[in-house]
Amino acid sequence: MLPPNEKEIHTVYKIVFFDIDGTLVNEEKQVPASTIIAIQQLKRQGIEPVIATGRAPYFIKPLAEQLGIDSYVCLNGGYAVYRGEPLYRRIIAKSSIEALVKLAAKHKHSLVFEGEHNYFTDTDNDHPFVVGSISSLKVDLPAYDPDFWKTNDIYQIFLHIEDTDEHLYEELQSEFKLIRWHQHAIDVLPAGGSKAQGIAALLELVGLKPEDAVAFGDGLNDMEMLSYVGFGIAMGNSHKDLLPYADHVTTHVDEDGIRNGLITAGLL
Repeated sequence: MLPPNEKEIHTVYKIVFFDIDGTLVNEEKQVPASTIIAIQQLKRQGIEPVIATGRAPYFIKPLAEQLGIDSYVCLNGGYAVYRGEPLYRRIIAKSSIEALVKLAAKHKHSLVFEGEHNYFTDTDNDHPFVVGSISSLKVDLPAYDPDFWKTNDIYQIFLHIEDTDEHLYEELQSEFKLIRWHQHAIDVLPAGGSKAQGIAALLELVGLKPEDAVAFGDGLNDMEMLSYVGFGIAMGNSHKDLLPYADHVTTHVDEDGIRNGLITAGLL
């Protein structure tokens, strides 16, 4: 008898998608040694490791190089690259951004616009919510350019608000999907957007099916991804609301969570 939510392993998986924060890296943004070794073992077996993250591509390069990974799904499914070659882009409509900009200005909330190669804020980057949320990722703060979105493709936006203000944006729910990732920050995606979209595009390109894939995640933006693949694994440190979407719950990121999950999936 399998535990609740546990799925029996029936296949040999061919590709594995890994979230970053809380999955590949811990709270100090360090990769556990067991994770590095496990990914090396995957690669030796011919199994493709792919990063699947809410982060933009310019935030993941050091980690990708450290792990020897050149395929990734970034910006919560908005931008996908396979072995160094971009293959999928999902941008936000200018009309939708304009509506969000007007509403955020009305409520004096800060936005950060994420493009393919860089990102900018519409307020000073010493705004406490901007500093607090983005510094938690241990990346450089955005420069100031409130009009960046007008002349560049935007894949994702950070909306800096507390949870008590989320109701102020209900009028835009038909155009956007909002996912909280920090106490002062929300990812803003096109309605229906998710990591699963970018993963689906990548799998189609390489001729694989969802059931050929495994995915690891820990956050609210991993729900669709874990549901979409053949075997979805939640980290032991996951947000409690993610657990119902997982086929298996592994140990904490700092307790060999990746290695143990891969063992359960029959890949190590």
